[in-house]
Amino acid sequence: MAQLPKTQYTKTLDGTHIAYQVVSDGPIDLIYVPSWVSHIEWAWEDPTYAHFLRRLGSFSRLIWFDKRGTGLSDRATRLPAIDQQMDDVAAVMDAVGSKRAALFGHGDGAVMCSVLAASHPERVSALIAAGCAPRFMRADDYPWGVTPEIIEIWEGRIEEDWGRQEDIPEDTAIFAPSVSDDPRFRAWFAQFHRLSASPAAAIELLRIFTLIDIRAVLPTISVPTLALNRTDDPLVEAAHGRYFAEHVPGATYVEIPGSDHLINVGDVDRIVDEIQQFLTGVRGPSPSERILATVMFTDIVGSTERAAELGDTRWRELLDAHDALVRRQLDRFRGQEVKTLGDGFLATFDGPARAIQCAAAIRDGVGGLGIEIRIGIHTGEVEARNHDIGGIAVHLAQRVESVAEPGEVLVSRTVVDLIAGSGIEVEDRGERELKGVPGTWRLFTVLG
Repeated sequence: MAQLPKTQYTKTLDGTHIAYQVVSDGPIDLIYVPSWVSHIEWAWEDPTYAHFLRRLGSFSRLIWFDKRGTGLSDRATRLPAIDQQMDDVAAVMDAVGSKRAALFGHGDGAVMCSVLAASHPERVSALIAAGCAPRFMRADDYPWGVTPEIIEIWEGRIEEDWGRQEDIPEDTAIFAPSVSDDPRFRAWFAQFHRLSASPAAAIELLRIFTLIDIRAVLPTISVPTLALNRTDDPLVEAAHGRYFAEHVPGATYVEIPGSDHLINVGDVDRIVDEIQQFLTGVRGPSPSERILATVMFTDIVGSTERAAELGDTRWRELLDAHDALVRRQLDRFRGQEVKTLGDGFLATFDGPARAIQCAAAIRDGVGGLGIEIRIGIHTGEVEARNHDIGGIAVHLAQRVESVAEPGEVLVSRTVVDLIAGSGIEVEDRGERELKGVPGTWRLFTVLG
C-alpha cells in the first residue's frame, strides 16, 4: 500500500507543539484544517478519509495538522482563542516554508481559516469553507443556529458515551447518517474520538463553538472564496453556507447533495472536484493510483442452498455474524475492506503474510458459525480509484478463489515467493488454467 506521510512537529510562539503532515508535493500549497477534533494518523485508517486526503494531494502540496488540544498536538490548558489557532496555522506554514497558501477549513476549522484570510490576506491565496456556521448559536437575527438546550444534551452525550459509537449507532448518525449502520465505520469513528480528545476536552472545544460569531468578519474577506455545504447536513444546515457566501464579497457557493457532516464520508470526490476546479480551473476525473497490494477474495461455500435451508431471517443473522467476524480479522491484520460481494469480501493488504494470517483466522473462525469458506490470494499491481480497485491482479485473485476447495486458502506462486522466511507452510497444488487469465498459474494451499 502507499506509504503514509510522516508526522512532524513545530512549536508556536507560546511554546505549543503542533503535529502536522505534508501529504504531497504539488504546485499549490493547500492547508487543510479539520473540524472539532482530529487525529492525523488514525484518519488514514479509514479508507474513505485516506482517499479524500490523497485526492486533495493529487493537485496540491497538501499540509494538515491537529489543532492544539486535539490528536497528536499538545493538550490545551485553557480554551484556545481564535488568534492562538491562527498562530498554529502560521507556525505550520513557516515550518514547511509556505509563504502563501490556500486555506481549506471544515466546521470550526473553516471559521478560523475565515478570520485568518480576513486578517492576513497576504498569506492566503484562496479560502474554502466547508460546513461553516458563521454563528453557531441561534439568535433572533440568525434562526439557523442551535439552542442552549441542544448544547446541554450534546454535552451530556459526550460525558456519558464518548468514543462508544461502535455500540451506539445513533451517536454516529449525529455526524454521518449514511454510515451509521456500518459496524466497521462505527468502530473506526469511536477510536477516532478516543484518540483525538478526552471527553472533558471535547466538551471544552464544543463550548468554544457556542462563542463563535464571525458575521462581522465576512464582508472583510477579500481573497477568492468557495463555500461548500451538504444539503441535509444534520449539524450545520445548508442555510449557514448560503449566509456565508452571501456575505463574503464575490464568494462562490456550492451545495452538494448528502446528509453527512463528516467530510470523510459520502460523496467525497464531489467535494474534491469542486475544490480542484476552484483552485486550478480543472475539473477532471479523480486520478487513479497504481500500487502493489495483496488482494484477497472470500466466498461462503454453498450459500444459496444454506439460505434456502435456514430461511431469510436466520440466514441474514448468520451472514451478519460472518461479516462481523471477517471485519474483526481485517482490523486485526491491517487489511482494508474494499467492498462486499454478495456473501464474500474483497480486501487488500500491504503484505502477503498478513493476508494469509487473516485468511486462516477467518477460515477457522467461520467454522464456529457452521459454515465453510473458500479464499483466494494474489499479490500484484492494482489500480486504486474511487474507493475500488481494478487490474489483472484483482481478476487473478478472484479466479484463484473460484478454484479453491471448501475450507481452503489458495494462493498464487507470487504470494509464496514473497513469504519466504515467514514460517507459513504451503503445499503445491500444481499448474492451473484460470478462466479469463492468460497462461497457467502455479497455486498453493496454505497448511495449518
